[in-house]
Amino acid sequence: MKNSRRTFVKQASLAGTGLLVSGMGWTASSYKRIIGSNERVRVGVVGFSDRHKSSHMPSFMNHYKELNFDVVAVSDIWNRRREEGAAKWKEKMQHDIVACRNNEELYDRKLVDAVFISTADFQHALHAIEAVNAGCDAYVEKPFAETMADNRAALKAIRASDRIVQIGSQRRSGANYQAANEFIRSGKFGKITMVELTWNVNQPGRWRRPGLTGILKKEDTDWERFLLNRPKDEFDPRKYLEFRLFWPYSSGLPGQWMSHQIDTVHWFTGLRHPRSVVANGGIYMWKDGRKNWDTITAAFDYGPADDPSSGFQVVFLSRMHNGADDPSEIYYSNGGELNLNSNKVSPTGGLTKHFADEMQMQPNLLPEMSLSSVEKVVSSANTGGDTLTSNHIRNWMECVRSRNQPHAPVEAGYSHAMATIMTNAAVHTGAKVTFDEENQEVMADGKIFRY
Repeated sequence: MKNSRRTFVKQASLAGTGLLVSGMGWTASSYKRIIGSNERVRVGVVGFSDRHKSSHMPSFMNHYKELNFDVVAVSDIWNRRREEGAAKWKEKMQHDIVACRNNEELYDRKLVDAVFISTADFQHALHAIEAVNAGCDAYVEKPFAETMADNRAALKAIRASDRIVQIGSQRRSGANYQAANEFIRSGKFGKITMVELTWNVNQPGRWRRPGLTGILKKEDTDWERFLLNRPKDEFDPRKYLEFRLFWPYSSGLPGQWMSHQIDTVHWFTGLRHPRSVVANGGIYMWKDGRKNWDTITAAFDYGPADDPSSGFQVVFLSRMHNGADDPSEIYYSNGGELNLNSNKVSPTGGLTKHFADEMQMQPNLLPEMSLSSVEKVVSSANTGGDTLTSNHIRNWMECVRSRNQPHAPVEAGYSHAMATIMTNAAVHTGAKVTFDEENQEVMADGKIFRY
């Protein structure tokens, strides 16, 4: 297989449309393995990133012995991270780790049964296609995709396979979030009328890598392979290492943080995407050359497409220049609120007897109750805390064994990607963005949004 960008993009595209033939060596059947209950699951690392080091690695170590998993290979196109990854996993696993220059090398050598994917935001969907077509199960970090073309291709490829894919939406493995989902779906909360999502930090270095940008040299990595299907561009170590600050490599705040929080809206309601999105904001503080906003307010209309009179609003607010590093998710109904910071349901804001009597109505007040005693989510703990991520990775590992669907299957990723892509379209066009259900396209000013 040629290691060219053109060849990869062509094959990934064909894989997404189901046209790739077995003679090219990419189909699931050609690499298919049946993992027995006593057989060790061989895991590869696709992208030895900060996220992988700080979160995947310790979470995996919590469970690998009990579930009989092993890390055997690391794939990274930058030689520094490739060597570091192999060395760190060798220390953990107490055996040699195969260091692969790229994913083709990893899969062609048939080294692994499953992979962690924690590469740049825009690469997740395409790397997921690679994994399932190599017959591998995958834990895929969010955001799942940053364009609808990538989103559709990955959804189709994964659905056409028999692989277990867990999206890194770890809230779905949290006891408090599961309790909230059950409470809302039971009808006891009442009709959702609004959801407020906030995520504020004051961290000048968030998503910056000043200590590495001067070290990374073009000859030490594969810039063309990094770009994948993005427009041709000159080598830039900042875009490589600080991709979250630059579109079209990342949508920034929507893809990184909102994707976690908006996923709970889809999960709790069964709705797949917003009906419309508008957004405003800008780069108000950090004039460091970034292109993605450091401040955003986005407003979403949610509800059934065939009943515009029914629905609710969601607002997402995020700033990177003032904040206590304390994400907030509050659901409102006429009877009160469900607060996922305190993990409590309360009658706060509900319809009291005084105001109900004025209109000859019955008061509507929710009871005071706790959802769960588990720890709340903090952004400083890698967007989910050690407990949530550990639980989520364990769930994936258990499903690799059982072949049951995990807590966050590909459909969850597809849905949060729709919302983040719609938000990014609103950011870049200033339009009220909608979704074309028939063609599965994000629409801004009557045009399909791509870049």
